[in-house]
Amino acid sequence: MAVVDIEAARRRLETERARVLEARQHLIDDTSRSMEDAVDEDGNDSHMADSASETLDREMELSIGDNADHLLESIDAALGRIDSGAYGNCERCGQPIASDRLEALPWATKCIECKRLEERG
Repeated sequence: MAVVDIEAARRRLETERARVLEARQHLIDDTSRSMEDAVDEDGNDSHMADSASETLDREMELSIGDNADHLLESIDAALGRIDSGAYGNCERCGQPIASDRLEALPWATKCIECKRLEERG
């Protein structure tokens, strides 16, 4: 098993954290406008379908925002594991997480086998 480059992992996590924060801010800026402004730009009454479409768009944006928040939590936890020296070890079995897995998901908390077991229930 290859040794994980901790500093490279930290840089990747910090870069991803900055990217997610920026995307999250764009979502916040986009959803901060009022529903009236979003569906009635010219001051005339809008069609009910316009309101429904805007509501769906907002719900999707809020869901994406929730996902961004969860990802930020995962990234922050991974950075904490780096600081504590626990990064790269499976939280379930304690064995090293494969470097390929950490390359793909630097915030991974479980080795692939333990993750598979978890997903099977």
